[in-house]
Amino acid sequence: MATPDQKSPNVLLQNLCCRILGRSEGTRPGAHGCGGLRIDGQDNLLARDLQHSVQLSIITGLLIVSQSGGISNMGMPFLGSSVHSIDQAPCFLGSFRRCLVPRAPSRVRPLCAPYCLTNLVAGTLEVTEAALVRDILYVFQGIDGKNIKMSSTENCYKVEAKANLNKSLRDTAVRLAELGWLHNKIRKYADQRSLDRSFGLVGQSFCAALHQELKEYYRLLSVLHSQLQLEDDQGVNLGLESSLTLRRLLVWTYDPKIRLKTLAALVDHCQGRKGGELASAVHAYTKTGDPYMKSLVQHILSLVSHPVLSFLYRWIYDGELEDTYHEFFVASDPTVKTDRLWHDKYTLRKSMIPSFITMDQSRKVLLIGKSINFLHQVCHDQTPTTKMIAVTKSAESPRDAADLFTDLENAFQGKIDAAYFETSKYLLDVLNKKYSLLEHMQAMRRYLLLGQGDFIRHLMDLLKPELVRPATTLYQHNLTGILETAVRATNAQFDSPEILKRLDVRLLEVSPGDTGWDVFSLDYHVDGPIATVFTRECMSHYLRVFNFLWRAKRMEYILTDIRKGHMCNAKLLRNMPEFSGVLHQCHILASEMVHFIHQMQYYITFEVLECSWDELWNRVQQAQDLDHIIAAHEAFLNTITSRCLLDSNSRVLLNQLRAVFDQIIELQNAQDVMYRAALEELQRRLQFEEKKKQREIEGQWGVTAAEEEEENKRIREFQDSIPKMCSQLRILTHFYQGVVQQFLVLLTTSSDESLQFLSFRLDFNEHYKAREPRLRVSLGSRGRRSSHT
Repeated sequence: MATPDQKSPNVLLQNLCCRILGRSEGTRPGAHGCGGLRIDGQDNLLARDLQHSVQLSIITGLLIVSQSGGISNMGMPFLGSSVHSIDQAPCFLGSFRRCLVPRAPSRVRPLCAPYCLTNLVAGTLEVTEAALVRDILYVFQGIDGKNIKMSSTENCYKVEAKANLNKSLRDTAVRLAELGWLHNKIRKYADQRSLDRSFGLVGQSFCAALHQELKEYYRLLSVLHSQLQLEDDQGVNLGLESSLTLRRLLVWTYDPKIRLKTLAALVDHCQGRKGGELASAVHAYTKTGDPYMKSLVQHILSLVSHPVLSFLYRWIYDGELEDTYHEFFVASDPTVKTDRLWHDKYTLRKSMIPSFITMDQSRKVLLIGKSINFLHQVCHDQTPTTKMIAVTKSAESPRDAADLFTDLENAFQGKIDAAYFETSKYLLDVLNKKYSLLEHMQAMRRYLLLGQGDFIRHLMDLLKPELVRPATTLYQHNLTGILETAVRATNAQFDSPEILKRLDVRLLEVSPGDTGWDVFSLDYHVDGPIATVFTRECMSHYLRVFNFLWRAKRMEYILTDIRKGHMCNAKLLRNMPEFSGVLHQCHILASEMVHFIHQMQYYITFEVLECSWDELWNRVQQAQDLDHIIAAHEAFLNTITSRCLLDSNSRVLLNQLRAVFDQIIELQNAQDVMYRAALEELQRRLQFEEKKKQREIEGQWGVTAAEEEEENKRIREFQDSIPKMCSQLRILTHFYQGVVQQFLVLLTTSSDESLQFLSFRLDFNEHYKAREPRLRVSLGSRGRRSSHT
């Protein structure tokens, strides 16, 4: 005879009924009633009623015990391995014996199906766990069940209030219903954004990753539904080890719930994001200590980042940018013309830079593609990129992208660096060899920054007759001819014809009263690729610096002429001793001005131009890309502009320096007038003496009384004008020294140490310090005081 463990539930019920009725458990073919138990006559109705009552009481007891945690191994107590007979389940006997109370025969209600089972408790309808299981499986798919429905006001699934459930089942059902809410949240986002074409390729990849995860979730639900259907078909009652219960669902949906929570959190974090910004949002969730969650997010990131990496490799290997929905972190402006391609056409969208790509890497990526387009469109170099970059493409699939993310610091960085160095090196070679970039830069130094001394001096000598005229009477073609003459007569003739043909004359805007010195300027024409380095802004800086240097050079030229006048006229005017005082004052004032100009020229030439040029040349030689050259060149121009007092912070100093230059011109004009008057007087005196000697040779009187009187009167008038000349020189000297003293005060209060030391060189013998109390403060104490303030 089979053991109880090997018998079906119906056989156990029949045996139990037989034991209660005192009948034997023997079976024989054709038996009726309780499976082998013969029931005759009036006992038939009682036996049927008893059988239904026993079944209902046992199952109700099982539900109560399972809810209270009293069922071992989630199984039925009568079928478990630890229970072998009815005597081992005393907790259900009381309920069973209450069913045996004699009562009148009545129509017995048929037993419901196991998963639709309900029980009348105190007159109310109680929902069984089986019914909840069926509802939960629908809720998992976002479909409302009979007893669990979505609450639109609270945005969550709730168990119907009219359902009679104990707190344990109600709480467990609510916990399980959370999966349905998470599923709806993810599904809604994925469906809506999948239809939005403006979401871009990165966004569509994210939606595809969500759909892929939901597909795996649906596989689990399919397995659960199959299990439920199998139990319905086989009539398995709730409580078997293989049956579905709420507690088993909690265990089986633990991992899927974590995945759905992670996906829902990603959906919330990615709201309103697209492109590289979306990839950054996903990448932020990889920084977790949970390996399960980290592997999930990394899988999604590999799918999301694949379009970004496809954009990237297409850009750095082909120079092509097909970013229809503006997802890539490199932006292109199609309205920018070719001459501004390097500066304005391609820029970085900082919001779209993925967080797994550093700013330095993104800058290199921008430069690589920009260099390729610059070579093709501006340099007209159609060399294939495969000859410039000896690197194979990568990230052809999401799996390649996932492998790449595991080694961002080595593999990815290596690919970017290799493409960057090869492309930049090729571009610089083309600019230097084909377009002579460095030669043009040196030409700027020689001509616009007055580095070619013999050429500049000879040019000034040739231009002097033209530039002293009013500016309105100048013609550019005349000045251009003089420029070509100066080139042919100096070492400039040995420069490359490509450089000399770019050198030209430019006349500035004319103001009333300007002379040719005020409007003349040299110009250097740039075009093609070199215009990327020598932009219009840079050339305007060169123009300002040239005008300043040209004006300072003119002051040196004027003082040289003054010294020449002193040397030439000193011998001629020896016969006019009354004029010696004027000559002496002119010589002293000119010497002060020569010292000032020489010190300024030394400062400008050596401390500003030469030092800055040496720094520029070193940086250009070490430059790794074109941006480094442009930055070094702009830093060079900014340095010489500020240290030549041409920036906005040095405007007061520049005005004071121009006032000094004006005094030098005033001295030249005053000295020319004095020399002209003195030479005219000397010429008259010599003519008078020559006339006197000629008459004496002829045997006549040398002069008449009237002529002698007229000569003496003219001499007295000239001698009377000498004090006025001396007074004019004293006024000019006083005004010049006042301007210089004010300039020195401004220098000493400057924050630039080189300007402070310039003031020391200008007043090396403390000549001005004795006249100006503000100059008596030492540089050290002034520096300490300025640091305290």
